[in-house]
Amino acid sequence: MRIRDLRLRDLTVMYFTALAALVVILVASYQAPAAVAVVDLVAGTGAERAPALPMPFRVPLDPLGKLRLAWNVSYERQEVTLELRAARLQHGVLLGMSDRGQLTRADLVVLWEAGGKSYFGDAWSDSEGHVTLDRQQDYELIEAKWTSEGFYLLFKRPFNTCDPRDYLIQEGTVHVIYALLDQTLASLEQLNLSGIHTGLQRVLMLRPDTPPPTLPPDVRTLDVVAPDVLIPGQETTYWCFIHRLPEGMAKNHIVMYESVITAGNEAMVHHMEVFECSPDVSNVPDYSGSCDDKMKPGKLDFCRHVLAAWAMGAEAFYYPPDAGLPIGGPASSRFLRLEVHYHNPLLISGRRDSSGIRLHFTPSLRRYDAGIMELGLVYTPIMAVPPQQHTFYLSGYCTSDCTRTALPPGGVFIFASQLHTHLAGRGVRTVLVRGGKEVEVVQEDTHFSTHYQTIRVLRKMVQVLPGDALITKCTYNTRDRDRPTVGGFGIMEEMCVNYVHYYPRTHLELCKSHLDLEHLQRFFTFITRFQGQEACVCGEDSVTDQYSRLQWDTFSTQVLDSLYATSPISMHCNQSTARLFPGLWDKQPLPVVTSVLQRPPYPCEVGVRPTPRPIVPPV
Repeated sequence: MRIRDLRLRDLTVMYFTALAALVVILVASYQAPAAVAVVDLVAGTGAERAPALPMPFRVPLDPLGKLRLAWNVSYERQEVTLELRAARLQHGVLLGMSDRGQLTRADLVVLWEAGGKSYFGDAWSDSEGHVTLDRQQDYELIEAKWTSEGFYLLFKRPFNTCDPRDYLIQEGTVHVIYALLDQTLASLEQLNLSGIHTGLQRVLMLRPDTPPPTLPPDVRTLDVVAPDVLIPGQETTYWCFIHRLPEGMAKNHIVMYESVITAGNEAMVHHMEVFECSPDVSNVPDYSGSCDDKMKPGKLDFCRHVLAAWAMGAEAFYYPPDAGLPIGGPASSRFLRLEVHYHNPLLISGRRDSSGIRLHFTPSLRRYDAGIMELGLVYTPIMAVPPQQHTFYLSGYCTSDCTRTALPPGGVFIFASQLHTHLAGRGVRTVLVRGGKEVEVVQEDTHFSTHYQTIRVLRKMVQVLPGDALITKCTYNTRDRDRPTVGGFGIMEEMCVNYVHYYPRTHLELCKSHLDLEHLQRFFTFITRFQGQEACVCGEDSVTDQYSRLQWDTFSTQVLDSLYATSPISMHCNQSTARLFPGLWDKQPLPVVTSVLQRPPYPCEVGVRPTPRPIVPPV
């Protein structure tokens, strides 16, 4: 018994000794996330010399323009290089990206000071804003130094890191959050974003990397600018101004346009648009004032045809070498409406502004007139989003029958587009369908914001042939609303639109749809009876009233969603005269899609990951 007990005791000791050794090995092999120590930061020597990279895209981050972001995009390497410049830096700076610009669950890159040293690292924030260093360090520091203009930080990261804590950089809007740190930290985990002053900026980070075309030698310019406006001392102002073209101006082609920003106002001019008024309106009165003023001339509402759009951070917009946008001539209006959005969160007073858009045009007409076509949903209350919805989809269709009727045999080429919704919009996607298969995404923005709408040049032109269909799908969030949101022109109503810029110009100006009204009335009748309400007087009351009377629960919402996904539509296949093309456009079947487009994998998804970088220990 003693020998047996001894052997059992020995075996037990050996087992726990081996287990302890295994634990030691596992602990030793585990490498906790570590930041890169930035050596001799005050002296101005960075981790390595910056490559000679141009930074074609740039935007001021803060309202005073003291913190500026610039970047370069490499589609070949699938990475973006970012340059951050701060006029004044105390104890660090933070830059981040999140789904809607929120401070929680954000992907962060931080430069901070602790224990007399400066550190650089990839981090993230949790659901309460607490910051933690990321286990997978995907932001690579290239250079950090002081210059005569302030502090300079250069770093890079892949579009997709396959790290669930990191933000996926895609084409479309990127919500950038930023902060300047005003105190040292014992550790990064001490930082909570809810306890510091932060800001938000929106940018289009991924943009075409093709060089702009050369302008013709006889190009002329026309500045459509605000007339020395006194910017109101309030956070948000939309300012409208009517500009008159010269009497008898002949037809020209706009070949490029760019922003003209009054010096010092770069951080306050948020976005601008130039609209052409309807040629059918013979005279539009002069006006310079708030676009929301109820006393503004009613004829301003007839100025809706987009000529140019710019948002903060956007570069000059060039038309393709073979096309130009017509301006002047008998088919155009003499009247243009400039709309400027001023963003003034610091409530600065006494600032004057003459910003606007400079149109570059030529009398030497190019081969093709460019045109603008509206895709998506008709502005009608027939389409609605139920209240309290985190995610709800509406789709508008440009059917194959319409493109077959209205487009030339060689089709048209889309080279740019401008997505548009109102306040509940969260995403927009337009896809080209040919033979029942999705073949190309025209434009997509999964982080869309109504506060950042500009014309976006496509990386590759999309050819639309007769018989193709175009589907524009919008995503909405109405969690903060207790009543249904119907379609319409009001800011609290909704839209789902893609203004596509294309050539050669055709008579097709609008290719949009809405649910067949008869099927919607059947829905109202069914839901009213199911909910045990009084007998439906569907058809006698307005559609908006009928939507509002319903009790919106999970069942009624699902039935409406199914109705939109299966019921016939009414097509608006409209000519530039606002008249329908000849054809049968009511009770049309939805386009059939049998194959959905799959995106190609990112490098990290096929096993190609960034080379691990050595951690530089603190000095």
